Amino acid sequence: MTCGVPRGSILAPLLFNLYMLPLSQIMRKNQISYHSYADDTQIYLALLPNDYSPIDTLCQCIDEMSNWMCQNFLQLNKEKTEMIVFGNKDEVLKVNAYLGTKGQTTKNKVKNLGVTLESDLSFNSHVKAVSKSAYYHLKNIARIRCFVSSEDLEKLVHAFISSRVDYCNGLLTGLPKKTVRQLQLIQNAAARILTRTRKSEHITPFLRSFHWLPVTFRIDFKVLLLVYKSLNGLGPKYITDMLTEYKPNRSLRSLGSYKLEVPRVQSKQGELAFSHYAPRCWNQLPEMIRCAPTLGTFKSRLKTLLFSCAFTE
Repeated sequence: MTCGVPRGSILAPLLFNLYMLPLSQIMRKNQISYHSYADDTQIYLALLPNDYSPIDTLCQCIDEMSNWMCQNFLQLNKEKTEMIVFGNKDEVLKVNAYLGTKGQTTKNKVKNLGVTLESDLSFNSHVKAVSKSAYYHLKNIARIRCFVSSEDLEKLVHAFISSRVDYCNGLLTGLPKKTVRQLQLIQNAAARILTRTRKSEHITPFLRSFHWLPVTFRIDFKVLLLVYKSLNGLGPKYITDMLTEYKPNRSLRSLGSYKLEVPRVQSKQGELAFSHYAPRCWNQLPEMIRCAPTLGTFKSRLKTLLFSCAFTE
């Protein structure tokens, strides 16, 4: 073959990455950050108020990528190429207007690896989509619960419901209670189907009996698990780079206790960022959990702690 990659072959993933390698060189040359997942490439940059010079670089980078693709028998699908601006509402409007003058069209909502992102990062659309899909499957599971065993019914709930509620839930840190409550209601409905209880009955005892962590604790579990993996060489580098070991100016008892530096922020939104929220939660863990020797031990100890926090009053 003179171009392209044979589809379905064993070497296809490796050959595809090699074939697309010059794209990363174009982005690095223009000092544009990027992430790649299979054939999906995302480029991004940070802006300061009233400084739109990086946008000019971005537009130049997109043009160079489009030219490279034409030269290598590829075509940039403009319908699947989406652009979104995150930030303060007023600043987003200004940036969108500037991008419009450059011939770039932005969207208020995009889908990224199954997660719907909005300009204000409220995740309302994502939660609504998860709720719609989960209740559809719950209705179907309820129809067949008379024909399957309790064990198989619980497997169906985990396969079709829990997996959706837990998917990328590390992004949902610090959301308003009314937003997270929509996901909690899904978990409650799943427990009611398994136990055949009415809406008027209190569901907490059944969640405890199933050893199901409530949604807010499941979110913290995912965040802390990412921290542990990153600190022990099991996580992606871009997350590891966000975490800095705490080193006091003078010798203290906290030295060597696997604590992390909590960066300062200037707004409440900053407190919800992973770089701030994750170290703060990590430092609140008992030392025996932070210093767990294996991933399995860490998960077991962490769930025990969160379970006692969730159901002990």
